[in-house]
Amino acid sequence: MNVQRWMARREASWRQLETLLTQAEKTGLRSLSGSQVRHMASLYRSVSADLARAKGNGVGQAVIKDLQRLTSRSYSQIYQGSRRQEWQALWEFCRYGFPAVVQQSWGYIAIATALFAIGGLMGWWFARQDPAFLTLVLGQEFVEEVKTSQELWTVSIMGVEPVASSGIMINNIGVSLKALLGGVTMFLPQVPMITPPGTFTVFLLVFNGVMIGCVGVLVAQANLAYDLWAFVFPHGALELPAIFIAGGAGLLLARGILLPGPYRRVDALKLYGLQAAQLLYGVIPMLVIAGLIEGFFSPQTWIPNGLKYAAGTAIFVALVQYCRVRRPIV
Repeated sequence: MNVQRWMARREASWRQLETLLTQAEKTGLRSLSGSQVRHMASLYRSVSADLARAKGNGVGQAVIKDLQRLTSRSYSQIYQGSRRQEWQALWEFCRYGFPAVVQQSWGYIAIATALFAIGGLMGWWFARQDPAFLTLVLGQEFVEEVKTSQELWTVSIMGVEPVASSGIMINNIGVSLKALLGGVTMFLPQVPMITPPGTFTVFLLVFNGVMIGCVGVLVAQANLAYDLWAFVFPHGALELPAIFIAGGAGLLLARGILLPGPYRRVDALKLYGLQAAQLLYGVIPMLVIAGLIEGFFSPQTWIPNGLKYAAGTAIFVALVQYCRVRRPIV
């Protein structure tokens, strides 16, 4: 191989790569256009091949060191730089993206919240009017145990906090996934009939509301209401809004199928599906934090109930403020 001729032919590519690397290092990889990033990756591959060729053909050490420096800088920008961008994108979503999609979807989230509230009122009303309804929803054995023991069932968490916390997280995430997927399912479990998309999401929200309403009546009758709601407040400040957001995501999917508007149904499902997925991305961390609170903070009897109510209120206010965050206009 004629080394001088080869170097003269390849020198332009090396300098092009160096120019792109210098720009990326000074102003970030995002300052490059898509074609420039692709070109830099192509140059990186060719320079890596040049380095191997240079080592095998007795090219001077100065050239080899220059090519090694270029390949090392390229690797850092293309691979490590992309990882940094992924973390930056995740941080941007947590900081501004999730609040933005919550604000964009507030109508659906409000409907989901209203469905839960309607279920809660129904459960409270029917359980007060008919004790049989209370036992039908919560189970005869559970109702009798609470009334007889005069003790909250939440004490079972004590001593097994890590196991209980992880189980709570898994259960709540499962409920959220069901609320989301209920927006596209065409059937209700154990019901042999086709139903419109979104029916299961509505059913899940209303039924969980009914259960909460019945629990409220039960603890009121057992004189345990103050203690129970002190238990619920800290983690419920995140857990319940997360369920409502997941329900709103399910209603978004149902809207894409049933009311696509000016879009083709498949395009509407893609559009609202992306919005629903973004909501779910934010819901999962909320439920993880709520599970930690429910496992390690809420059931602790040494913590005054007043402090638990204060903590729950503070968490809820912080969540509302976070969801109101808007990206600053530059």
